[in-house]
Amino acid sequence: MATSAADQTAETQAEGQMPQPGFGIEKLYVKDLSLEIPNAPQIFTEREVPQVGIEISNSASKLDEGVYEVVLTITVTSKLADKTVFLIEVAQAGIFQVHNVPEDNLEIIFSITCPNILFPYAREVVSDLSVRAGFPSVVLSPINFEALYAQQKQQQAQAEADKTTH
Repeated sequence: MATSAADQTAETQAEGQMPQPGFGIEKLYVKDLSLEIPNAPQIFTEREVPQVGIEISNSASKLDEGVYEVVLTITVTSKLADKTVFLIEVAQAGIFQVHNVPEDNLEIIFSITCPNILFPYAREVVSDLSVRAGFPSVVLSPINFEALYAQQKQQQAQAEADKTTH
């Protein structure tokens, strides 16, 4: 006889044990995708190597009890001097189940764990789209989301300290 997760949780709580934390991937998908080549076709005649800039952000929203959507947005901008060669923006999203995790640990899951899962998919979309647009493949380097999170927390703490001293 199969038991459901709810039955197991009820049994565990009845026995006085803490329910085990749970994490699962429901769905991974491209939520939004944009490609702009504002200076085409003239930009294709340029022979200089453009500069590439990357911006990354992520957000999380609750869909249901224990179900969250996390969106990792990557914007890649390629420029030659003041001309935009191309701009690619991808919002790679996922629906994740997170159960029996303390509220204060959710931010770490949404800022580190989920982006680590979503990033390879977003990187593939950026690479594929740059080639389809007629440019060399843009291969994004791996990103340490743990370090980014720590840096963001440090900046927030510094901003709070600056507010209290002024």
